[in-house]
Amino acid sequence: MSAETDTQAAEVANTSGITPASLKRTLTEKLDAQYVTIEDISGGCGQAFEATIVSPLFVKKTSLARHRLVNSTLKTEIAAIHAWTPKCFTPEEWERKRVQEGESLPLGV
Repeated sequence: MSAETDTQAAEVANTSGITPASLKRTLTEKLDAQYVTIEDISGGCGQAFEATIVSPLFVKKTSLARHRLVNSTLKTEIAAIHAWTPKCFTPEEWERKRVQEGESLPLGV
């Protein structure tokens, strides 16, 4: 159930303790991520996040293996939120994506 007011949304976000900044910090530290963005897609209640993660630890891993690595890294956090959608790239994949999109994507964390 979503919050009906901004105040309710803020209260839910505060009780989980999960913020985009805390997720970014954990991913950057534990996955040696070179670039991380976290977007709150919950409408303000802090219970659904979408992430873009660029890490050298993803090299030679399948998409499933990358997601498992991220999910195991954020096991406690994921248990406290409603939805989590990671998009995982190696540094080389991210660079190719940057070039394809006219280098409009950021370089690093």
